[in-house]
Amino acid sequence: MDGIRAIVLRAAGVNCDEETQYALELAGAHAERIHINRVIENPGLLEDYQILVFPGGFSYGDDVAAGKILANQIIHHISDTLEKFIEDGKLVLGICNGFQVLVKTGILPGMDGAPSRDQLVTITDNDSGKFEDRWVHLQPGSDRCVFIEPDRRIYLPIAHGEGKVVSKDAHVLEELKSGQYVAFRYVDRDGNEGSFPVNPNGSMGSIAGLTDSTGRVLGLMPHPERHIHRTQHPHWSRLTDGKGADGRTIFENAVKYVKQNL
Repeated sequence: MDGIRAIVLRAAGVNCDEETQYALELAGAHAERIHINRVIENPGLLEDYQILVFPGGFSYGDDVAAGKILANQIIHHISDTLEKFIEDGKLVLGICNGFQVLVKTGILPGMDGAPSRDQLVTITDNDSGKFEDRWVHLQPGSDRCVFIEPDRRIYLPIAHGEGKVVSKDAHVLEELKSGQYVAFRYVDRDGNEGSFPVNPNGSMGSIAGLTDSTGRVLGLMPHPERHIHRTQHPHWSRLTDGKGADGRTIFENAVKYVKQNL
């Protein structure tokens, strides 16, 4: 099929795949929802796509830890295929549970230009000890991530019980910051970091999302697919900035990059 093609990877418990497919199609891609088992059976399927998305939800019931089982499937069955997908200049996006998967496979933060088998970052239980469902402000922190606009602070909803980003040690955290691996930070409406509820889960460095060394892989806890129309904003009737829906920009930037580069 001609045009930009995106694959939205499904698994048991994933429940944001249809919304993600819709967001990609609004942005101009032809998106398909494919089960992980089909990709394991035929890893060559990925060759037909330029964008791969791991959507949100609770893959395999978040047994063991959020995203861990799906991450293990990837590590043991399609890691080489996925590494080639990234090396070929294609894009990977992980949203909420998908972000947890990318971290637990070692694909993020990808400091050495490749997945790390020595996991440098994990995502664990919120400091509040409960599921957090609220809207948050996000400040971009990387100039190289192709999904984001470095000067645009955005507003997206979160919905997670395990969203706290934790680095292996202080050295790794500093490298994440100085190396522009932090794609988004939780901030208030004025762009300042803060404690709960500004930082809704207690993430180190207020980290809400990470990118890799290529800038073509993005993982974030908030849900861009839930803010793709202005009327989804909780204060939409009072908006006067004239901007489009913040979440939609993530998908539009991805499609724009593919059009210009692949």
